[in-house]
Amino acid sequence: MEDSTETQLEHKHQSNQSVEQSPEIKRLFQRIPANVAKSFTPEQITHLRSAINNRGGEHSVDVRGTVSIFKWRYYYVVLIGKNKRTLSSAELRMAKLINTIFLTGFVTFVLLISLLTLYIIKSALGINVFEHFSFGIWDWFKSQFLL
Repeated sequence: MEDSTETQLEHKHQSNQSVEQSPEIKRLFQRIPANVAKSFTPEQITHLRSAINNRGGEHSVDVRGTVSIFKWRYYYVVLIGKNKRTLSSAELRMAKLINTIFLTGFVTFVLLISLLTLYIIKSALGINVFEHFSFGIWDWFKSQFLL
C-alpha cells in the first residue's frame, strides 16, 4: 500500500514539473519577478496553465494558426460566434448600415440573376421584344454552353 502512495506522489511531482516546464508557464514566469514565480504552489501553477489555455467563450468557428513567410512568422485567428454583448448606439447604427448595404447588394444580385435567367429563357423560346435588337447574351450563351 505504501508503494502505491509513493508512486502516486512521485507521479504527481513529475506532472507538476511538466506543467512548470510548459511554454505558457515559462513565458508567464519570465514576465514576473523570480521571487513571485517561486511562490506559486504546484496546484496554483496547474490552475494558471488552465486559465492561460482557456481561449475564452465558445465560438462556432475557432481557427488559430501560424504561417511562415520567408524569415517571418505570422499568426492568424478566425473566430465566429454569436455576439452576446450589448452594442453601443454607434455600433447599432453601424450594424444597421452594414445590414442595409448587405441586404441591398443581395437583393440586387438576385434580381440581376433573375432578369438574366428570364432573358435567356425568352431568347431560347424565340421571343423578340424589339425586332432586330439583341444584347448578344443568347448568342454568347449558346456558344459557351450549348455548342
